[in-house]
Amino acid sequence: MLRRNLVALLLVAALPAVATETPATDLARKAAADWLLLIDSGNLAGSWEQAASSFKRAVTTQQWVQASAAVRTPLGTSKQRQETTAKFTRTLPGAPDGQYVLLQFQAAFENKASAVETVTVALDTDGTWRVAGYFIK
Repeated sequence: MLRRNLVALLLVAALPAVATETPATDLARKAAADWLLLIDSGNLAGSWEQAASSFKRAVTTQQWVQASAAVRTPLGTSKQRQETTAKFTRTLPGAPDGQYVLLQFQAAFENKASAVETVTVALDTDGTWRVAGYFIK
């Protein structure tokens, strides 16, 4: 009996982790979409204003505008964005425990046919889901 339970436990442990859809995922998705519209329209200062408090503590408005313009401007206009991954987690490396949703998008731009955008959305201190990180490669 113990051996059968141990085998069942090992089989369950070997299954890949699958992120489930949650209300948090939907709220984070909406926050990311609204924020990405600001980025796509060139409103980089506005994207900083709408970002999570942790984002604002990490970088000033001027630093964000300069850094994001240096990355996004050469790509040209956004042509397409398709979500490929949405994962809810309570832990992230280098961040305090909290509630996060990691979203990845396959994207295409005017001057770059294929890119991957990663948007980290966090439940902020006021209870609102906001973008806490953005990476593109």
